[in-house]
Formats: sequence, C-alpha cells, structure tokens
Amino acid sequence: MNPGPRAAKPPHFDVDRLIDDRRIHIVVTCGSGGVGKTTTAAAIALRAAERGRKAVVLTIDPARRLAQSMGLSELDNTPRAVKGVDGEAGGSLDAMMLDMKRTFDEVVEDHTTPDRARQILANPFYQALSSSFAGTQEYMAMEKLGQLRARPDWDLIVVDTPPARSALDFLDAPERLGSFLDGRLIRLLGGTARAGGRTYLKLLHAGFNVVTSTLTKILGGELLKDVSTFVNALDTMFGGFRERAEQTYALLKRPETAFIVVAAPEHDALREASYFVDRLSRDAMPLAGLVLNRVHASGAAGIGEEQAVAAAERLEASGGEHTLTAALLRLHADRLKVAARDERIGERFSAAHPEVPVTRIPALAGDVHDLDGLRQIGSLFDAG
Repeated sequence: MNPGPRAAKPPHFDVDRLIDDRRIHIVVTCGSGGVGKTTTAAAIALRAAERGRKAVVLTIDPARRLAQSMGLSELDNTPRAVKGVDGEAGGSLDAMMLDMKRTFDEVVEDHTTPDRARQILANPFYQALSSSFAGTQEYMAMEKLGQLRARPDWDLIVVDTPPARSALDFLDAPERLGSFLDGRLIRLLGGTARAGGRTYLKLLHAGFNVVTSTLTKILGGELLKDVSTFVNALDTMFGGFRERAEQTYALLKRPETAFIVVAAPEHDALREASYFVDRLSRDAMPLAGLVLNRVHASGAAGIGEEQAVAAAERLEASGGEHTLTAALLRLHADRLKVAARDERIGERFSAAHPEVPVTRIPALAGDVHDLDGLRQIGSLFDAG
C-alpha cells in the first residue's frame, strides 16, 4: 500500500537567532503539562544570558521545577540572581516566581497614598479578592510583566506560563478583572451598602444572586460594610488597573514580543499546541515557533524495524545462546517504532500548521536538574 507523499518539512525555528535579536525583549512560553515547558523557558533564559543578554525568567507556574533546575533553594516575587552563569559575554540571569497576592499589594502601595493603601490592604473584601478571585493570578502576571519591562535591569524577559489550556488566560485578564473592578457588580454592591442595605435586600428577594466564589466565602453581616469601604478606597484606582493592563496587552502584540509553544510528540500535547497556535493567531499575537521536546530519533541508517524483528525471531528459534542479541534487536526495533510514531505525529501538526517554524529537541536519558542540563538543552536548539 502506498502511504502517499510525505508532508513538506516545516520551516526551521532558529531559537538562537531569536534570542540574539536585540529587538526582542519578551519571550512567552506556553504548552500543556509534562512537555518540558519550564525546562525550555529556563534553558532559553540561560542560553540568552550566556550569549550576552541581561535576562530574567518569570514563572507563573507554582511548581518548584524552575528553582530546582537553576540551583536555587526557593523563588519568590523578587528576582534572584542565578549563580554559575557564564558572564563572559556580558550577560546575566535572574529568576523569580509570581506571588499573586504580593504583586496585588505592590500595585495598591504604588498607586495610592500610604493611608489609603493601609485601608485597602486591611479590608476583608480585598484580602479575599487578592488571594482567590478567578482571574487575579493572570491579571497580576500582566502587572508583574509590565513592572519588569519598565525597569532597565533586563533586556530580555522570559515568561513561563502555567501548564494548562488556561496558560493564555492572562490575555483575557485586562478585560475580565478590569470589568469586575469598575463594573456594575462592584458599583451596585458599593452603592447598596451606602444606601443602608435596603436595596440589597430587595434585590435578594427579587432573586439576585452573587455568584463569584470570593463573594460567597465572605458573604455575611459585614459584607456590605467591607465592600463599601473597599470601593470607596479603591475608587481612584479603577482607571489605573485597566489602563496598565491594556498597555501590557498591547506590549504583548508588538514585534518585541515572541510567543513560543512547547509540546512533546504526543497526540494530547500537540492538540493543545494547536489550540495555542490558533488562539495566538486569533489575538494577533507574534508566534515565533514550536519547540517539540523529547523527540526519539531513528539514528543512522542501518537495519530497519522489520528486519530487526525478523532477525530476533530467527535467533530466538535457534536456541538460548543468542538471547542477549535477540533482546537487543527487539529493543532496536522498539526504538525505531517510537521514532517513526514521533515523526508521524509531528508531521500531522505541521500539515495542519505549515506556517509554524519547528525545532526538535531529542529525548534525553534523564531529567534536567541543574545548569549543565539546561546548557545541554540550549545547545540542541540550533540542531533541531
């Protein structure tokens, strides 16, 4: 049976060329869980630093993989210098992990008076909002990215997004949280509180329901007072929240930003990668390319899969003295089978997205857990 013509080879994604381009100031990695996204982000940041960039890597993922791979005992909301980076080319590397609540507190402290900031930070409604309201993490990621970009300390920011389809939720954050803060719900609750609560009771009797989980958690006798105090204290900041988020959103669409989708040669991972590619295209975000991790290579030309299986069967039939050789032949056949599967899956993605440049990173024997491992990954960017 004729399998048909092979898919055209996709354009090569030259990661080194990207990070060497001084016009690029933000790199955002996204992908599903378990595909090596955090490792890829760390390897990109390290390679950029050792090629002369002053880089900082920001992870929004609460897992500790980034800190471990960089030899740091912990990461928090403050950029920390990564030791052991080769600075001969003039570069440097810092790393940090987003602290959602601390970033929200910093925003309040930076954009209002000390007295009003204390009122807001002590308010129970604010404490619940800043800790658990849906969308706050993504919005604070936008805030932190904007803060980092405004500082002269770095010329490249690498963002490691959460390992899920929600990784791109921060693209919606300006509209979602901005609409909440200056929307009708907050103004309604604040207004009803100031009116003494009578309108609130009427709305309840009419079937009005507060549906957010945050409000549900703090719903009680003090709710109206808390909301009223919060709204009054935050009133002058409403415009600032939305304005800064919109500025950062616009920054992500400019040519100085590059999105990198990370995947593994697995159906689910590449299905998610297709989603990310489509979403970025829909929002007109600058996609640089796909990093396809953990690809099994077939190696140099030699004995094929069917030949290896046939030879193993012959040796097994001849007696027990060739057991080891037969086992090695079957292992070789299995390796070729996996490599062929990886190739087919990758071709299927490229057939659906022929315009997306791709670089392939070979599967390594073990996990990456230090700077040398990250350097090894980085050295493979140009080979894919």
